[in-house]
Amino acid sequence: MKDKILLNEILNIENLNNVKIRFNLMVDDNWNPIEIFKNNDVDTLLRGQYWNYNKNKSYKIGQITIGFILLNKKDNLWLLFHIGEITKDLNILNGIGYEYKTLSEYEKYFGRLIIKFKNKSQNMIRKAESVISDCEVDQILSNIFNNDVFPGYDNVNLAWEELSNIISKENWKTALQNQKGVYLITDTSNGKMYVGSAYGEYMLLGRWESYVKTYHGGNIGLKQLQNEHIKQNFRYSILDIFKSTVDDKFIISRENWWKSILQTRKYGYNEN
Repeated sequence: MKDKILLNEILNIENLNNVKIRFNLMVDDNWNPIEIFKNNDVDTLLRGQYWNYNKNKSYKIGQITIGFILLNKKDNLWLLFHIGEITKDLNILNGIGYEYKTLSEYEKYFGRLIIKFKNKSQNMIRKAESVISDCEVDQILSNIFNNDVFPGYDNVNLAWEELSNIISKENWKTALQNQKGVYLITDTSNGKMYVGSAYGEYMLLGRWESYVKTYHGGNIGLKQLQNEHIKQNFRYSILDIFKSTVDDKFIISRENWWKSILQTRKYGYNEN
């Protein structure tokens, strides 16, 4: 069993009494930090990092702030995206309340350092002294995060471009080729959906590889669409996941169940 490596063994911050950690997680469809990060919009994340609520200020001048974004809720994984120091209090509530400077000595870890931490509090901003001993380093990526880590089957939500990028990543290949399942394709331009199942060779991986290669995956209802439309508007997620030993007939029955529930034969792209 490997020994745990704790966050501050990497950061080596001496005065933890002067440090706060902000755990940024998804609030609604308009605030999904990991998607914002993947879109290279770090400025938006930093505005959230230095935001004050209606009644209380988040920080004080001179404090160090550490910013994490939720990567995988099931496995309690968080990605480091920022460490800074407060240089000025703007005295603003319900808005961006501070000026700051990024601590350059930690920049090599931004977007690469992943910790495991189970946040048991509703408060996103925590005193480092109270939580940092529970922040275990999970891994340090060789490059800045770009869907390198499989987020768990429940958290898969990929645009076509993202799907085409992750399909060759080892973590994703391993996860997808060993599971049967029922998946959902959503056309964000009109809300139409397509329900499909994966139980053949390489299971989910094999099925989704066909969408990357052909765009339509051989599906009659999708063949009517232009490749560029699929590339710009389609998103891929997973409805059900099953072990490779589950009978194919059961997978098909679940596929039909989802088609009925979501009415994708009537309102979507399913034609059978």
